Amino acid sequence: MSSLSTGPQVADGTVAPENRDVNYMPPLTRAVPLGIQHVLAMFVANVTVPIVIAGAAGLSAEDTAFMVQAAMFVAGVATLIQSLGIGRIGARLPIVMGTSFGFVPVLIPIAVGMGVPAALGAGLCGGIAMALVGFFLPWLRTLFPPIVTGTFVIMLGILLMPVGFAYIGGGYGAEDFGSLQHISLAALVFFVTVGLHQFGRGIWSEAAPLLGLLVGFVTAIGFGIVNFDKVAEASWISLPRPFAIGIEFHMAAIVPVVLLSLVTCAESIGDIVGTTAGGLNRAPTQRELSGGVMADGLTTVFAGIFNSYPQISFSQNVGMVALTGVVSRYVVAIGGGFLAIAGLVPKLGALITSIPSGVLGGAVIIMFAMIGSAGIQMLSQVEFNKRNMMVIGLSLAVAIGLPANEGLYINLSENLQAIIESGLIPAAITAIVLNLVLPGRERELGETAEPEMTVGEISAQSL
Repeated sequence: MSSLSTGPQVADGTVAPENRDVNYMPPLTRAVPLGIQHVLAMFVANVTVPIVIAGAAGLSAEDTAFMVQAAMFVAGVATLIQSLGIGRIGARLPIVMGTSFGFVPVLIPIAVGMGVPAALGAGLCGGIAMALVGFFLPWLRTLFPPIVTGTFVIMLGILLMPVGFAYIGGGYGAEDFGSLQHISLAALVFFVTVGLHQFGRGIWSEAAPLLGLLVGFVTAIGFGIVNFDKVAEASWISLPRPFAIGIEFHMAAIVPVVLLSLVTCAESIGDIVGTTAGGLNRAPTQRELSGGVMADGLTTVFAGIFNSYPQISFSQNVGMVALTGVVSRYVVAIGGGFLAIAGLVPKLGALITSIPSGVLGGAVIIMFAMIGSAGIQMLSQVEFNKRNMMVIGLSLAVAIGLPANEGLYINLSENLQAIIESGLIPAAITAIVLNLVLPGRERELGETAEPEMTVGEISAQSL
């Protein structure tokens, strides 16, 4: 049980009935700390995405800090929209939103080759595609059974792992890459995070990545590694500025991101199912599913306008709902409000970007590894017969083999090269097509109209 009180309990120690009501508002003395706990559970993952992409693209420290600030603000607004709702938009469930790791393998080559504005423009177009999926959800859900979503999540974890090890070595382009300083800091964060996650209780386990980063950051400060000049120069308050980084639309960037957006909608479906099953002991309504996915898409459009990357529901917070037994959407909305306010404080963004790459590496490698293991767990729902092994094996071969051999597709058009380059898009298409055409699909579809786990499942297990 969480170290924070979940509110009134009945005689046998179970959570009181009112805490099982999504529309129940606990007293502020409990609602505020529970809301902040939700923010702590997702904070590191949310700010890591802009740091990783900015590092690969060679952005300045000022621009990186600004994008971290934008990621906090956008995630806070997106959480408010998802939990409170606007018309048909939003699941109106206790779902926390944040920047999606799922797009990182595709956005990095776009940001490096075409610039960050092209990545933001592609993300905005992907948001439109996600919103359309939400609108037409009843006709599209059967494309994503566990054999497809589980394989996709494993591919994502595998393709992200090299990024994590790059940070362990000191980050992209570091002159002292691989130095003992970077590796030692990463090892410290790694062992502290794993130790707290496995042996801690309550908030100590739930906030393990954040606490591991704090230990590594304080250690780096003690050795004089951290430079606080940018923190001192940053202002205290700054209002959001639309299109401050710029936005560009290139078909070679838009096509792969839109294709990936269609696949990652399965994450949102899984999180909504997990929230209602773990917190409310029921299946989600069609309105909750459709509104939730539409919120993902439209807040992703909002993210592109306000200098951030695609938004998705965070599964670590789904796990927290099941853990605490508190399903109040207002508790999550309070957390979203705190996150949005944090995004208005440039000094906080500058402080986060001053964290050495080695320190970040020790935490993100765990996140990426747990994404892969979450995919394996998703595939535990699937029978490992010759059909399904063919789907899994060929998809993984495409995901790993194509990025390692660029010469195979160097003569193709720029658009096709952009689609193939990450490996994730062609592999996801391979999984979907093979699942559709190989015999035996009917039995599998009967098992799964509702995926139960998602990429964020890096989540309840790892964060």
